[in-house]
Amino acid sequence: MTAAGLAPAGPEAARAAAAQLVADLPSAPAVWCSGLRKRYGKQQAVSGVSFSVDRGEVVGLLGPNGAGKTSVIKMLLGLVRPDAGEVMLLGAPASDPAARVRVGYLPELFRYQPWLDASELLALHVRLSGVDVSEHDQRECLALVGLADRAGDRLGGFSKGMQQRLGLAVALVARPDLVVLDEPTSALDPLGRADVRDIVLELKGRGVAVLLNSHLIGEVERVCDRVVILDRGQVAASGTLAELLGQRELRLHLTDLSAQARARLLATGKADQEGDWYTVALPVDDLGRAVPDLVAELVTLGARVHAVEPGRISLEEKLLGILREGAAGRAAAGSEGVQR
Repeated sequence: MTAAGLAPAGPEAARAAAAQLVADLPSAPAVWCSGLRKRYGKQQAVSGVSFSVDRGEVVGLLGPNGAGKTSVIKMLLGLVRPDAGEVMLLGAPASDPAARVRVGYLPELFRYQPWLDASELLALHVRLSGVDVSEHDQRECLALVGLADRAGDRLGGFSKGMQQRLGLAVALVARPDLVVLDEPTSALDPLGRADVRDIVLELKGRGVAVLLNSHLIGEVERVCDRVVILDRGQVAASGTLAELLGQRELRLHLTDLSAQARARLLATGKADQEGDWYTVALPVDDLGRAVPDLVAELVTLGARVHAVEPGRISLEEKLLGILREGAAGRAAAGSEGVQR
């Protein structure tokens, strides 16, 4: 006889417990790739690229022309077969068409049928996706990208910027869980870039993952949670902006700087001087305490503080530093090889 409260669970209870266990598991990343490699003839375009994009995360893909960014994107989406490596989209192999149905893609180079109007093109892509999207939602998608009043206009009369907006609508119309944008603002004016930025942030708020490839570093810095920097087909650096930038700058206008005050300033970090202005690098993780403590101690040591201006090393500066460091390392390795 089984003790009360210890009776074995029935089949329904077991299924419910199993379903709850699965529901409690963390979602698979929207994008996961490992060891991607691709060669075109003698050119090694991508070599060992690995990274991930979580659900509801915006990741920026940065690098100079020829770094392999578009090749990586095409391998992720199954448009180019990798020579080696694995790709998972939304928890399924990228080779599974069902996974790609839930992905929206705006390519860098695209061309639409000029005889179609905007609403017809969107309807065509809805049919191709196999997803049921009502005409109302299609119109709402055109409104989202600022083309509500051009729905019946032929695409042959669209400017490059209008076509870019339409391409974004095509990427979003099937309500994807992952959106891949390859240079989405290249033909847009400042207002258009701001619109795209707002759309990306809205997607993030809805839990949609976004992989953004852009040369406009300021846009990447505004919307991205993490950045992956490619150089010559390899991941040169990756991480959050705080991890990559690593420090902030503080500009101080100081006079009557004693030897003790100067020593205290230099103890904070690397300091550059231009007249009575000093620029000091500060660690991000200690920023809240470092600034007031430094100013208070300088005053105690007799320095006169006329101005304090916070600043931050930009992502552009960091990107250029990484690329130059890589170039210098390759030059040094080549020189060593020649000497041998």
